[in-house]
Amino acid sequence: MKKSMILGATLCAAFMLSSCGSSKESAYKKAYEKAKAQEQGQSSDDMQGAAPVVTPLEESPATQVTAAEAVENATVRQESVTVVSGTGLSDYSVVVGSFSLRSNAEGLYNRLKSEGNNAQLVFNAERGMYRVVAATFASKADAVASRNQFRSTYPDAWLLYRK
Repeated sequence: MKKSMILGATLCAAFMLSSCGSSKESAYKKAYEKAKAQEQGQSSDDMQGAAPVVTPLEESPATQVTAAEAVENATVRQESVTVVSGTGLSDYSVVVGSFSLRSNAEGLYNRLKSEGNNAQLVFNAERGMYRVVAATFASKADAVASRNQFRSTYPDAWLLYRK
């Protein structure tokens, strides 16, 4: 009896293993063929569909910005600063460097002085930053023009209005 049960169980296991492999393979094959057929159907629908609509580009004239408008729109940062080195600040200044360490600020300050600029070194106690001022002006227009010149060398140059 034991032998027949073992023989029966072995035959059942062999039959199950042989049938499972082929059904999985055929199920994968059917799913693959179905997906491929759907993909081909979509691509043929795309080709048969209407052509995309192209609208012509509307041309609008470029707006001219005058120098006066550029000066009015220039961003100016207001800070309360004290002069550390230099002759003093006017209302508008061009800042080319900001440093938390005084020695770094003095290095840029000395380089600007050696290049012939009227550089100033100022300290913003509120932020704890040393600002290196390359030039200082009474008018905003002069400061904007100078900042634009300094931006070729110092791309992050900005305007400071002294409080």
